[in-house]
Amino acid sequence: MAGARVATHPRRQQPLLPPLRPNAPALTRLRHRLRPPRRLKLTREGKYFIAITFGVGFAAINTGNNLLYLLLGMLLSLIIVSGLLSELSLRHLTVMRRLPPRAQVGRPHLVEIEVYNHKRYAPSYAIEIEDLRAGQPADKRCFFLKISPASAQVAAYRRTPARRGRDRHVGFRVATRFPFGLFEKSRELAAQGDLIIYPAVDPVRLPPDHPGRLRGGSAAVGRGVGDEIVGVRPMREGDDPRDIYWRKSTLTDQLVLRERARETRRDVTYVIDPVHPGSHPDDPWTTAFERRIRDVASRSVAHLRRGDSVTIRTAATHARVHGDASVGADGLLRFLALLQAVPAGTPSHRSSHPPHSRPLDALPGGVTP
Repeated sequence: MAGARVATHPRRQQPLLPPLRPNAPALTRLRHRLRPPRRLKLTREGKYFIAITFGVGFAAINTGNNLLYLLLGMLLSLIIVSGLLSELSLRHLTVMRRLPPRAQVGRPHLVEIEVYNHKRYAPSYAIEIEDLRAGQPADKRCFFLKISPASAQVAAYRRTPARRGRDRHVGFRVATRFPFGLFEKSRELAAQGDLIIYPAVDPVRLPPDHPGRLRGGSAAVGRGVGDEIVGVRPMREGDDPRDIYWRKSTLTDQLVLRERARETRRDVTYVIDPVHPGSHPDDPWTTAFERRIRDVASRSVAHLRRGDSVTIRTAATHARVHGDASVGADGLLRFLALLQAVPAGTPSHRSSHPPHSRPLDALPGGVTP
């Protein structure tokens, strides 16, 4: 799968710890430094096992029965063996993430997770990788039953984005319940990765193109500066010498010029006002703003498929992006994916028009008001 690849060497992998403030209290600093690199959580079976161990130990102390002491020693030894084998499985693992080149709201995409075991002789069993994203719950996991020594295993999970924007991957949570399933030991590793989520694109039927357009081309009959040649004529004063038709000119005593067709490709401009009048992120303005971005994305893609040139600009910040059929819609969709609302109180971002007061009309000729 083509796309971004994030990898870290096992010797350089750092725990994913929250940042510590410079003016944090001394007790907080001490807890931050003494935080264990592993997290241990009891499973349901582990809780039963611990309860049975305590029961056997209580009975052995009260009765003094050697068989109960022997059984207690065997139960405690299982806890020690579980800790050693789970630690061996988590050591010397490199986790890599392969992101797709692009993603879109409402369309599923695959994210590949590759785990490499650098141990020379010991395999890793029952490894679960959880992909962590900033500000979002960790809901996607990949499970690896066995990773042989000096080898790699690849798995993938499917995700369907629900909102546009920048999807920040911050790291991994590597966990295992090997060997007995009594405890879940985990560690967190930092691995940065960004994925731009494009807005959704709906099928849009544009109004019929104006007459005079040649089928399959972008020029109409008539003089102009298009790419198609409609004829030749003698060269006159003021003509562009780059259009001289040298093959015909050598046959006559006069220079002959190619006569080009007139371009009929339309330049379309869409205007978006990102000024947010309020402060609540879930108000009706935000819903209308997201609906407008989706509509602009759908219409822009439809115009590009027809061969038109599209320009998108913002009314408040005057940022703009241009695209045509030769470069595709990636630049336009990326611009719309990263477009965020601007607070109305910012002096440099004030607009003389209220949000959504102007319709999203296409302005022919690329003219911006």
